[in-house]
Amino acid sequence: MNQMSTRYVSVLLIVMSLFADSNLRVAAQDVDPNIHVIVNMVQLNVAVTDKKGNYVTGLHPEDFVIAEDGILEKLATFGEGNEPIQTVSGGSRAVPGAKPEDGAPPAGGDSSQSLASIVTGANVFILFDTSNYMYRGFVFAQDAISDFVRSLENADKIAFYSYSRDLSRAAPLTADRGQVLRAVRTTVAGDEAALYNTLLLTLRDAAHYSGRKVVVVFSNGPDNSSVVPPEDVAELAQSTGISVYMISTQQAKLEPVSTAVFTRMTAATGGKAYFAKTWRDEKQAFASIRDDLAHLYSLSYYPQPNPNRGWRSVTVKLVGERLKSCHVRTRNGYRVQPAARVPSETAAQLNMATH
Repeated sequence: MNQMSTRYVSVLLIVMSLFADSNLRVAAQDVDPNIHVIVNMVQLNVAVTDKKGNYVTGLHPEDFVIAEDGILEKLATFGEGNEPIQTVSGGSRAVPGAKPEDGAPPAGGDSSQSLASIVTGANVFILFDTSNYMYRGFVFAQDAISDFVRSLENADKIAFYSYSRDLSRAAPLTADRGQVLRAVRTTVAGDEAALYNTLLLTLRDAAHYSGRKVVVVFSNGPDNSSVVPPEDVAELAQSTGISVYMISTQQAKLEPVSTAVFTRMTAATGGKAYFAKTWRDEKQAFASIRDDLAHLYSLSYYPQPNPNRGWRSVTVKLVGERLKSCHVRTRNGYRVQPAARVPSETAAQLNMATH
């Protein structure tokens, strides 16, 4: 087997391991009608800006209307920036031990997730391009990332990963800024770029954590080594509730395909794409992401009964004339992800306990 075939098989195994468990559970559901799914809350990172692009702050739960496949939903929790998350009075099943429904939890985490697991701050995963595209401007990129790490709120936890052909988990998720900064400074450039392969693995890591999750990618060029299509990566980010931000240099923007992919992927997940011409633009892009994280509204809801087991569209709108001209940015939907299932007798007991 040649080197290219070996790489293909290795990455294929990674992708299969990511989805194999859920596929097996879907098959079990088709065979056994006495299997049900416990629904988790859906978490949304929502940015609200006015006509000039300024953040709109001080909004309240009653200012938002959420619909899933056109079905109106009731807020369970609400928070702004790094302020404490609050339970919304009268929300739909807004207490731990939620009523089980036919459906699946889209927001990442397992069926044991509760309101207590949603904390202030965000889990920020930084993915840094150390491929051979990065020989120019490498030190400037390190400086921009280091400044970004120092500028984040103390409530935020940070993981620092780097990639070329393979993924390096240089610093696992931590509140220790020094550990992350040391990891940034020890990176070196080389080898080809497998952005989508490594981004998929980063999303998989981030999905294990509850609360707000974002991935910030610094890329200096297009992907020339992945076997995972970007559409699959974007769908995983949407379905696990992870916002993706991308900062790319002018070199990547010279390739129209990469530009379009980066823009579509970030928009679909509620993030943003930036194309920096200079190192000053890189620092400004990181500063913009920092401001975004500080102003995001955290909304969550327990989905109303919905027979759709595939892609579910999510819309968030604002209420009132004064907010009519404002713009809302968040993920546009998710694909149902099978999760923990219990026998029908257990599900019935849970139903009785929550009435």
